[in-house]
Amino acid sequence: MSDRVEFAVMNGLGNKILVIDMRGRTDRVTPAAAIALAADPATAFDQIMAIHDPRVDGTDAYIDILNCDGSKAQACGNGTRCVVQALASETGRKSFTFQTVAGILNAVEHPDGTISVDMGKPVFAWDKIPLSEEFHDTSRIELQIGPIDAPILHSPSAMSMGNPHAVFWVDRDPMTYDLERFGPLLENHPIFPEKANITLAQVTSKTSMITRTWERGAGLTLACGSAACAAGVSAARTGRTERKVTITVASSPNRGTLTIDWRPDDKVVMTGPAEWEWSGTVDPVTGSWQRDVSADAEAATP
Repeated sequence: MSDRVEFAVMNGLGNKILVIDMRGRTDRVTPAAAIALAADPATAFDQIMAIHDPRVDGTDAYIDILNCDGSKAQACGNGTRCVVQALASETGRKSFTFQTVAGILNAVEHPDGTISVDMGKPVFAWDKIPLSEEFHDTSRIELQIGPIDAPILHSPSAMSMGNPHAVFWVDRDPMTYDLERFGPLLENHPIFPEKANITLAQVTSKTSMITRTWERGAGLTLACGSAACAAGVSAARTGRTERKVTITVASSPNRGTLTIDWRPDDKVVMTGPAEWEWSGTVDPVTGSWQRDVSADAEAATP
């Protein structure tokens, strides 16, 4: 078995994604390889999406997701869009069904190049998110940062989109908050036994929001698809917005947008872009990589 496999450096609204092709192999991308790739500025990423042969009939691939610290992730919406774009370019197909730890995901590439991913159904039960304390109503849990009588952040909505999320409601641009300082404290708060993604959300109308996310296992990220889903669902759940919203991701390049639609069947569909940057080969055990110069030249040809 060759030491190297093909991989692509991509992004979804700036969310840095490595798509690694592990089809035809029985091994996995190791945590050591993930950490080495994350430490290299050329391949630094938020998530690795490793494409494996399907394990379940009716699916096109099994997707193994890793964070930049080598830990496993259950879901990554922006990364799933990148996988769809890569496979659509390879096969000419437009619709796919993937298996992940979080469940089965269906996705489709539209004629305009945007990609919709069915992210599944939200989970609100406190012990399924999970939380370490029982809350009858997880749309507002007791958690705050700052002085007791004047907290900076407080009373987030908690839920799971296959991974745990806490959405804090803010009344000004999320970029004006020191999320780099608050993020690690909240991600690792004892109330989240499996840690949590932390999102600041500013509602700007019944159909629009602005968000910024500290991502579990990755830190400050330019974008997080599952967090956008959590913010959109939580906003509708608490009566702040309608069930279909446009989310401006404040930290993404040019403040890109995602459309989140919490459909009547309870499924959450996220629509947004994906972008290929460059490709090469990588050793999934060590993280040693090489850039494909010929692919760069082909992409640059008018």
